Amino acid sequence: MTRYIYQARNREGLAVSGVVDAADSGGVAALLVQTGLTPVHIAHASAETDVLLPLRRLLDAHSHSVPPEELISFCRQMHTLLRSGVPITRALAALQESSGHRGFIRVLNDIRQKLEAGRELSQAMQEHERLFDPYFRSMIRMGETTGRLDEIFLRLFEHLEFDKEMGQRVKTATRYPSFVALAIFVAVAVINVFVIPAFAEVYKSFHASLPLMTRVLIAVSDFTVHQWPLLLLLIAALATGVRAWLRSPGGKRTWDGWLLHAPIMGPVIRKALLARFSRSFALALRAGLPVTDSLSAAMQTTENVVVRARLQGMREAIDRGESVASAARQSGVFTPVVLQMIAVGEESGTVDELLTEVAIAYQGDVAYELKTLSDAIEPLLIVTLGAIVLVLALGVFLPMWDLGHAALGGKNH
Repeated sequence: MTRYIYQARNREGLAVSGVVDAADSGGVAALLVQTGLTPVHIAHASAETDVLLPLRRLLDAHSHSVPPEELISFCRQMHTLLRSGVPITRALAALQESSGHRGFIRVLNDIRQKLEAGRELSQAMQEHERLFDPYFRSMIRMGETTGRLDEIFLRLFEHLEFDKEMGQRVKTATRYPSFVALAIFVAVAVINVFVIPAFAEVYKSFHASLPLMTRVLIAVSDFTVHQWPLLLLLIAALATGVRAWLRSPGGKRTWDGWLLHAPIMGPVIRKALLARFSRSFALALRAGLPVTDSLSAAMQTTENVVVRARLQGMREAIDRGESVASAARQSGVFTPVVLQMIAVGEESGTVDELLTEVAIAYQGDVAYELKTLSDAIEPLLIVTLGAIVLVLALGVFLPMWDLGHAALGGKNH
């Protein structure tokens, strides 16, 4: 496949340009005609000027990161088009033409070409796993199997909207604490680099014995000012080590276990995980997946490996013939209220409806706790700021206090 750039006109006569991969220029022209475009100019991408190549590469690198809003809009529009009876390849071509994101246009073009070559949609999405996660692909696969792909796109739209809303609430709740923490860090850095060295010169001129706290502050400041390359190297090594540890199975398991029991944020994280899992499980059941397959699909939305391991145990218990309620109770993940609702839903055949109610209830709890998160973190920030001020006050001003007393004592004498 060769990369071509093209210029064309759409049905309204407006200019359209882009980049596609094809065997030859004839294939590009055929592809454009199929999507309702009239080719004007087609050329090898390598024919671009050297001045524009770096800019295009920069844009291409940035375009690999598709924003969530683009995927949410894609699911909503695919639901509308498929429900209206539009063939899937024509729907993809229409969305490719209307999308304003270079990377997503390239993804849609690749998927459409694979569909025209006879592959299924879920298989075509497999090659773009960074954009379409396992849960997304498993739901699409079920839609293809049951012939309810339009409904699946609607459920995925609801799922992605829920995730986006939760993410926005977390950002809103942590914005103020993050700003305060950053201000504290900047203030400490300025004091450490500029203020303490000035006081250290004053103390040095007196040739007096300094308190331990002052000597520690001066030593830290001196190391920061004169050994900052080594400090940066140590920070980089520490960050690399922590990152490698978090990527290891043991480190990931330890960190995820700690998050579930972390002060302040632990309960919020647990409820958010259960809300997301319950909604995903309900959507999969409503789409027609068997219980075990629905559970496997919903597990893909849970990034916490501790919770995922317990859900895997729940799935194995169901495979052994145990009821959903019994397996859920053994997992130790769900609260008594949720377990009771699962049991009632299993008896009445409305597990999906009750799980949706559970997700809504947890979503409300998470929204309330996130709204009050700043109030919960504020005392901790105040205590931290007070401790920093106390240490700096004792280290910087206590020697001056001692020197002042000594000077007054000498005069009185």
